[in-house]
Amino acid sequence: MSSSLPDEAVLSRMSHEELWRLFPIILSGSREEWAELYRRERDLLAEAVDRARISHIGSTAVPGLDAKPTIDILMEVSPDSFVFKTPPLLRKCGYMETHRDEERMGLVMVKGYTAEGFRGQAFHLHVRPWRDWDELYFRDYLAAHPKEAQKYAELKRSLKEKFEFNRDAYTEGKTKIITAMTRRAREEMPGRYVP
Repeated sequence: MSSSLPDEAVLSRMSHEELWRLFPIILSGSREEWAELYRRERDLLAEAVDRARISHIGSTAVPGLDAKPTIDILMEVSPDSFVFKTPPLLRKCGYMETHRDEERMGLVMVKGYTAEGFRGQAFHLHVRPWRDWDELYFRDYLAAHPKEAQKYAELKRSLKEKFEFNRDAYTEGKTKIITAMTRRAREEMPGRYVP
């Protein structure tokens, strides 16, 4: 088993407030190495789970966009039931499970989180059935519309100042703009990711 299990046990006992203090919202300017870090992690994940479509999502996937220096990855698997068979395979890659949604068939697994704080590169892995997910459209919209991406970056900077130690409030503060931009993206690129 992964050496992260002791960290996983400690982190699972912490309150949201304790976790937010340990892992505050950090924003950085865009970094060229994010694309390469994603590619290396994608290759590692593809070796572990061979029936998957793996995509770089989130702000680190958009060149020039300020972001939390966490690489977000969407792993889509088929059949749907395979979602919940992936954790043992992904633990071998250093991931630990942080959220499971049986109703929506989704998992969130993370890497780079320890009981002492961040260690190395942080990754968020979203494991879901193969579908037409909003995150793919939102990423493409930001990449195609630099002025809109800058509006989003300005909002994130403002929210970081208010909610550095409250991840839920930071995320909630972005919801309205993400929803609007994703709707516009789907209008511009209908069906782009339909399996």
